[in-house]
Amino acid sequence: MSEALVQAFDAQASDVRAFDVRAFDVRAFDVIVIGAGAAGLMCALTAGQRGRKVLLLDHADKVGAKILISGGGRCNFTNLHCAPDRFISSNPHFHKSALDRYTQHDFIALVERHRIAYHEKTLGQLFCDDSARAIVAMLMAECAAGHVEVRIAQRVTDISRVDQFRVDTDKGSFTAGSLVLATGGLSIPKMGATGFTYDIAKRFGLRVTETLPGLVPLTAPPEALGVAEVLSGISLNAVATCGPHSFHEAILLTHRGLSGPAILQISSYWRQGGSIALDLLPEQDAEAFLKERKRGRPKAEPKTILGELFPARLAQALAKSLPNEPMANLPDRTLAAFAARLKRWEVTPTGSEGYAKAEVTVGGIDTRDLSSKTMAARNVPGLYAIGEAVDVTGWLGGYNFQWAWSSGWAAGEAV
Repeated sequence: MSEALVQAFDAQASDVRAFDVRAFDVRAFDVIVIGAGAAGLMCALTAGQRGRKVLLLDHADKVGAKILISGGGRCNFTNLHCAPDRFISSNPHFHKSALDRYTQHDFIALVERHRIAYHEKTLGQLFCDDSARAIVAMLMAECAAGHVEVRIAQRVTDISRVDQFRVDTDKGSFTAGSLVLATGGLSIPKMGATGFTYDIAKRFGLRVTETLPGLVPLTAPPEALGVAEVLSGISLNAVATCGPHSFHEAILLTHRGLSGPAILQISSYWRQGGSIALDLLPEQDAEAFLKERKRGRPKAEPKTILGELFPARLAQALAKSLPNEPMANLPDRTLAAFAARLKRWEVTPTGSEGYAKAEVTVGGIDTRDLSSKTMAARNVPGLYAIGEAVDVTGWLGGYNFQWAWSSGWAAGEAV
């Protein structure tokens, strides 16, 4: 059934054109949503189905671009374990209202109503069985039900406000009493990400916090990893820790440093100059294991013993931290110190791979200037900000999409 939905989406897509309205007068709407990503689509369809006359604008040539590439093209659209403590914000309470009022179960119900097949992959992450296009098709169908006017490939050239907001584009001008900023953050600039929303927010007096790449690989040369050579392509189960935050998932050694789910997760908490700790044997008593092998295999070399625990290249690299002697010749205190290092391998990254590889932006429009219930600007009547543009960042695994759905719904109910 979801295939029929996708086919309907493909047909709709041909009707969502770069429409040139320069020959017409300024067109009036109740609501203008700038940004046809996850949050913008949710806001537009919610407002439209409340009877509001909605215009959804985007400078890209298609809607839902990030949705389409997410989850390897299958869209990790939410997480069963979504909870406020799995989001980062300068105000840890801000996102609670929206997440409580439009939950992951509400979005799952929408997916099921459209008969989109999905599955849980791991740790509560929900993916489409087939293409992410089914999610975009669903959102577009809901927009159509709300008579939302969708206009793509329209670059905003100016935004002003007197009695109403006026949005000028390279293909026409529009007015509305409510304006929703939903153009996201700085992550993945090759897909058109810019600081547009931050610039507009500042123009209207809203504060913007420091922004940083989030859910991003970290860079570290071999010496920062405590080894003598590049060990790219090696993956292992580990616990990555930064301050009080820890994630137990896979890590991947790359030619530039560290990646993998645990690293992406911890990167959102890491700050330049700081260190992270890696437990390379999270389910093992490393000291007990090494001492037992010393007794059981006294003639074996350390790299051979470590080969029982790690991929061969990593085992050889780690063994260089120990004397080149048989296990029997290594003092227990040496094995204890090495075991402690395996359980807390300190790494000081030199940086991250930046917004080009970041899945999200940490930071954004300051939540002190927004209503947590409606996402409205406190001091600018009719102005709203939602999704990644706001200083709310979720964990890896569908959390950021849920914030898009929840914040978009909250604004859509209020405009």
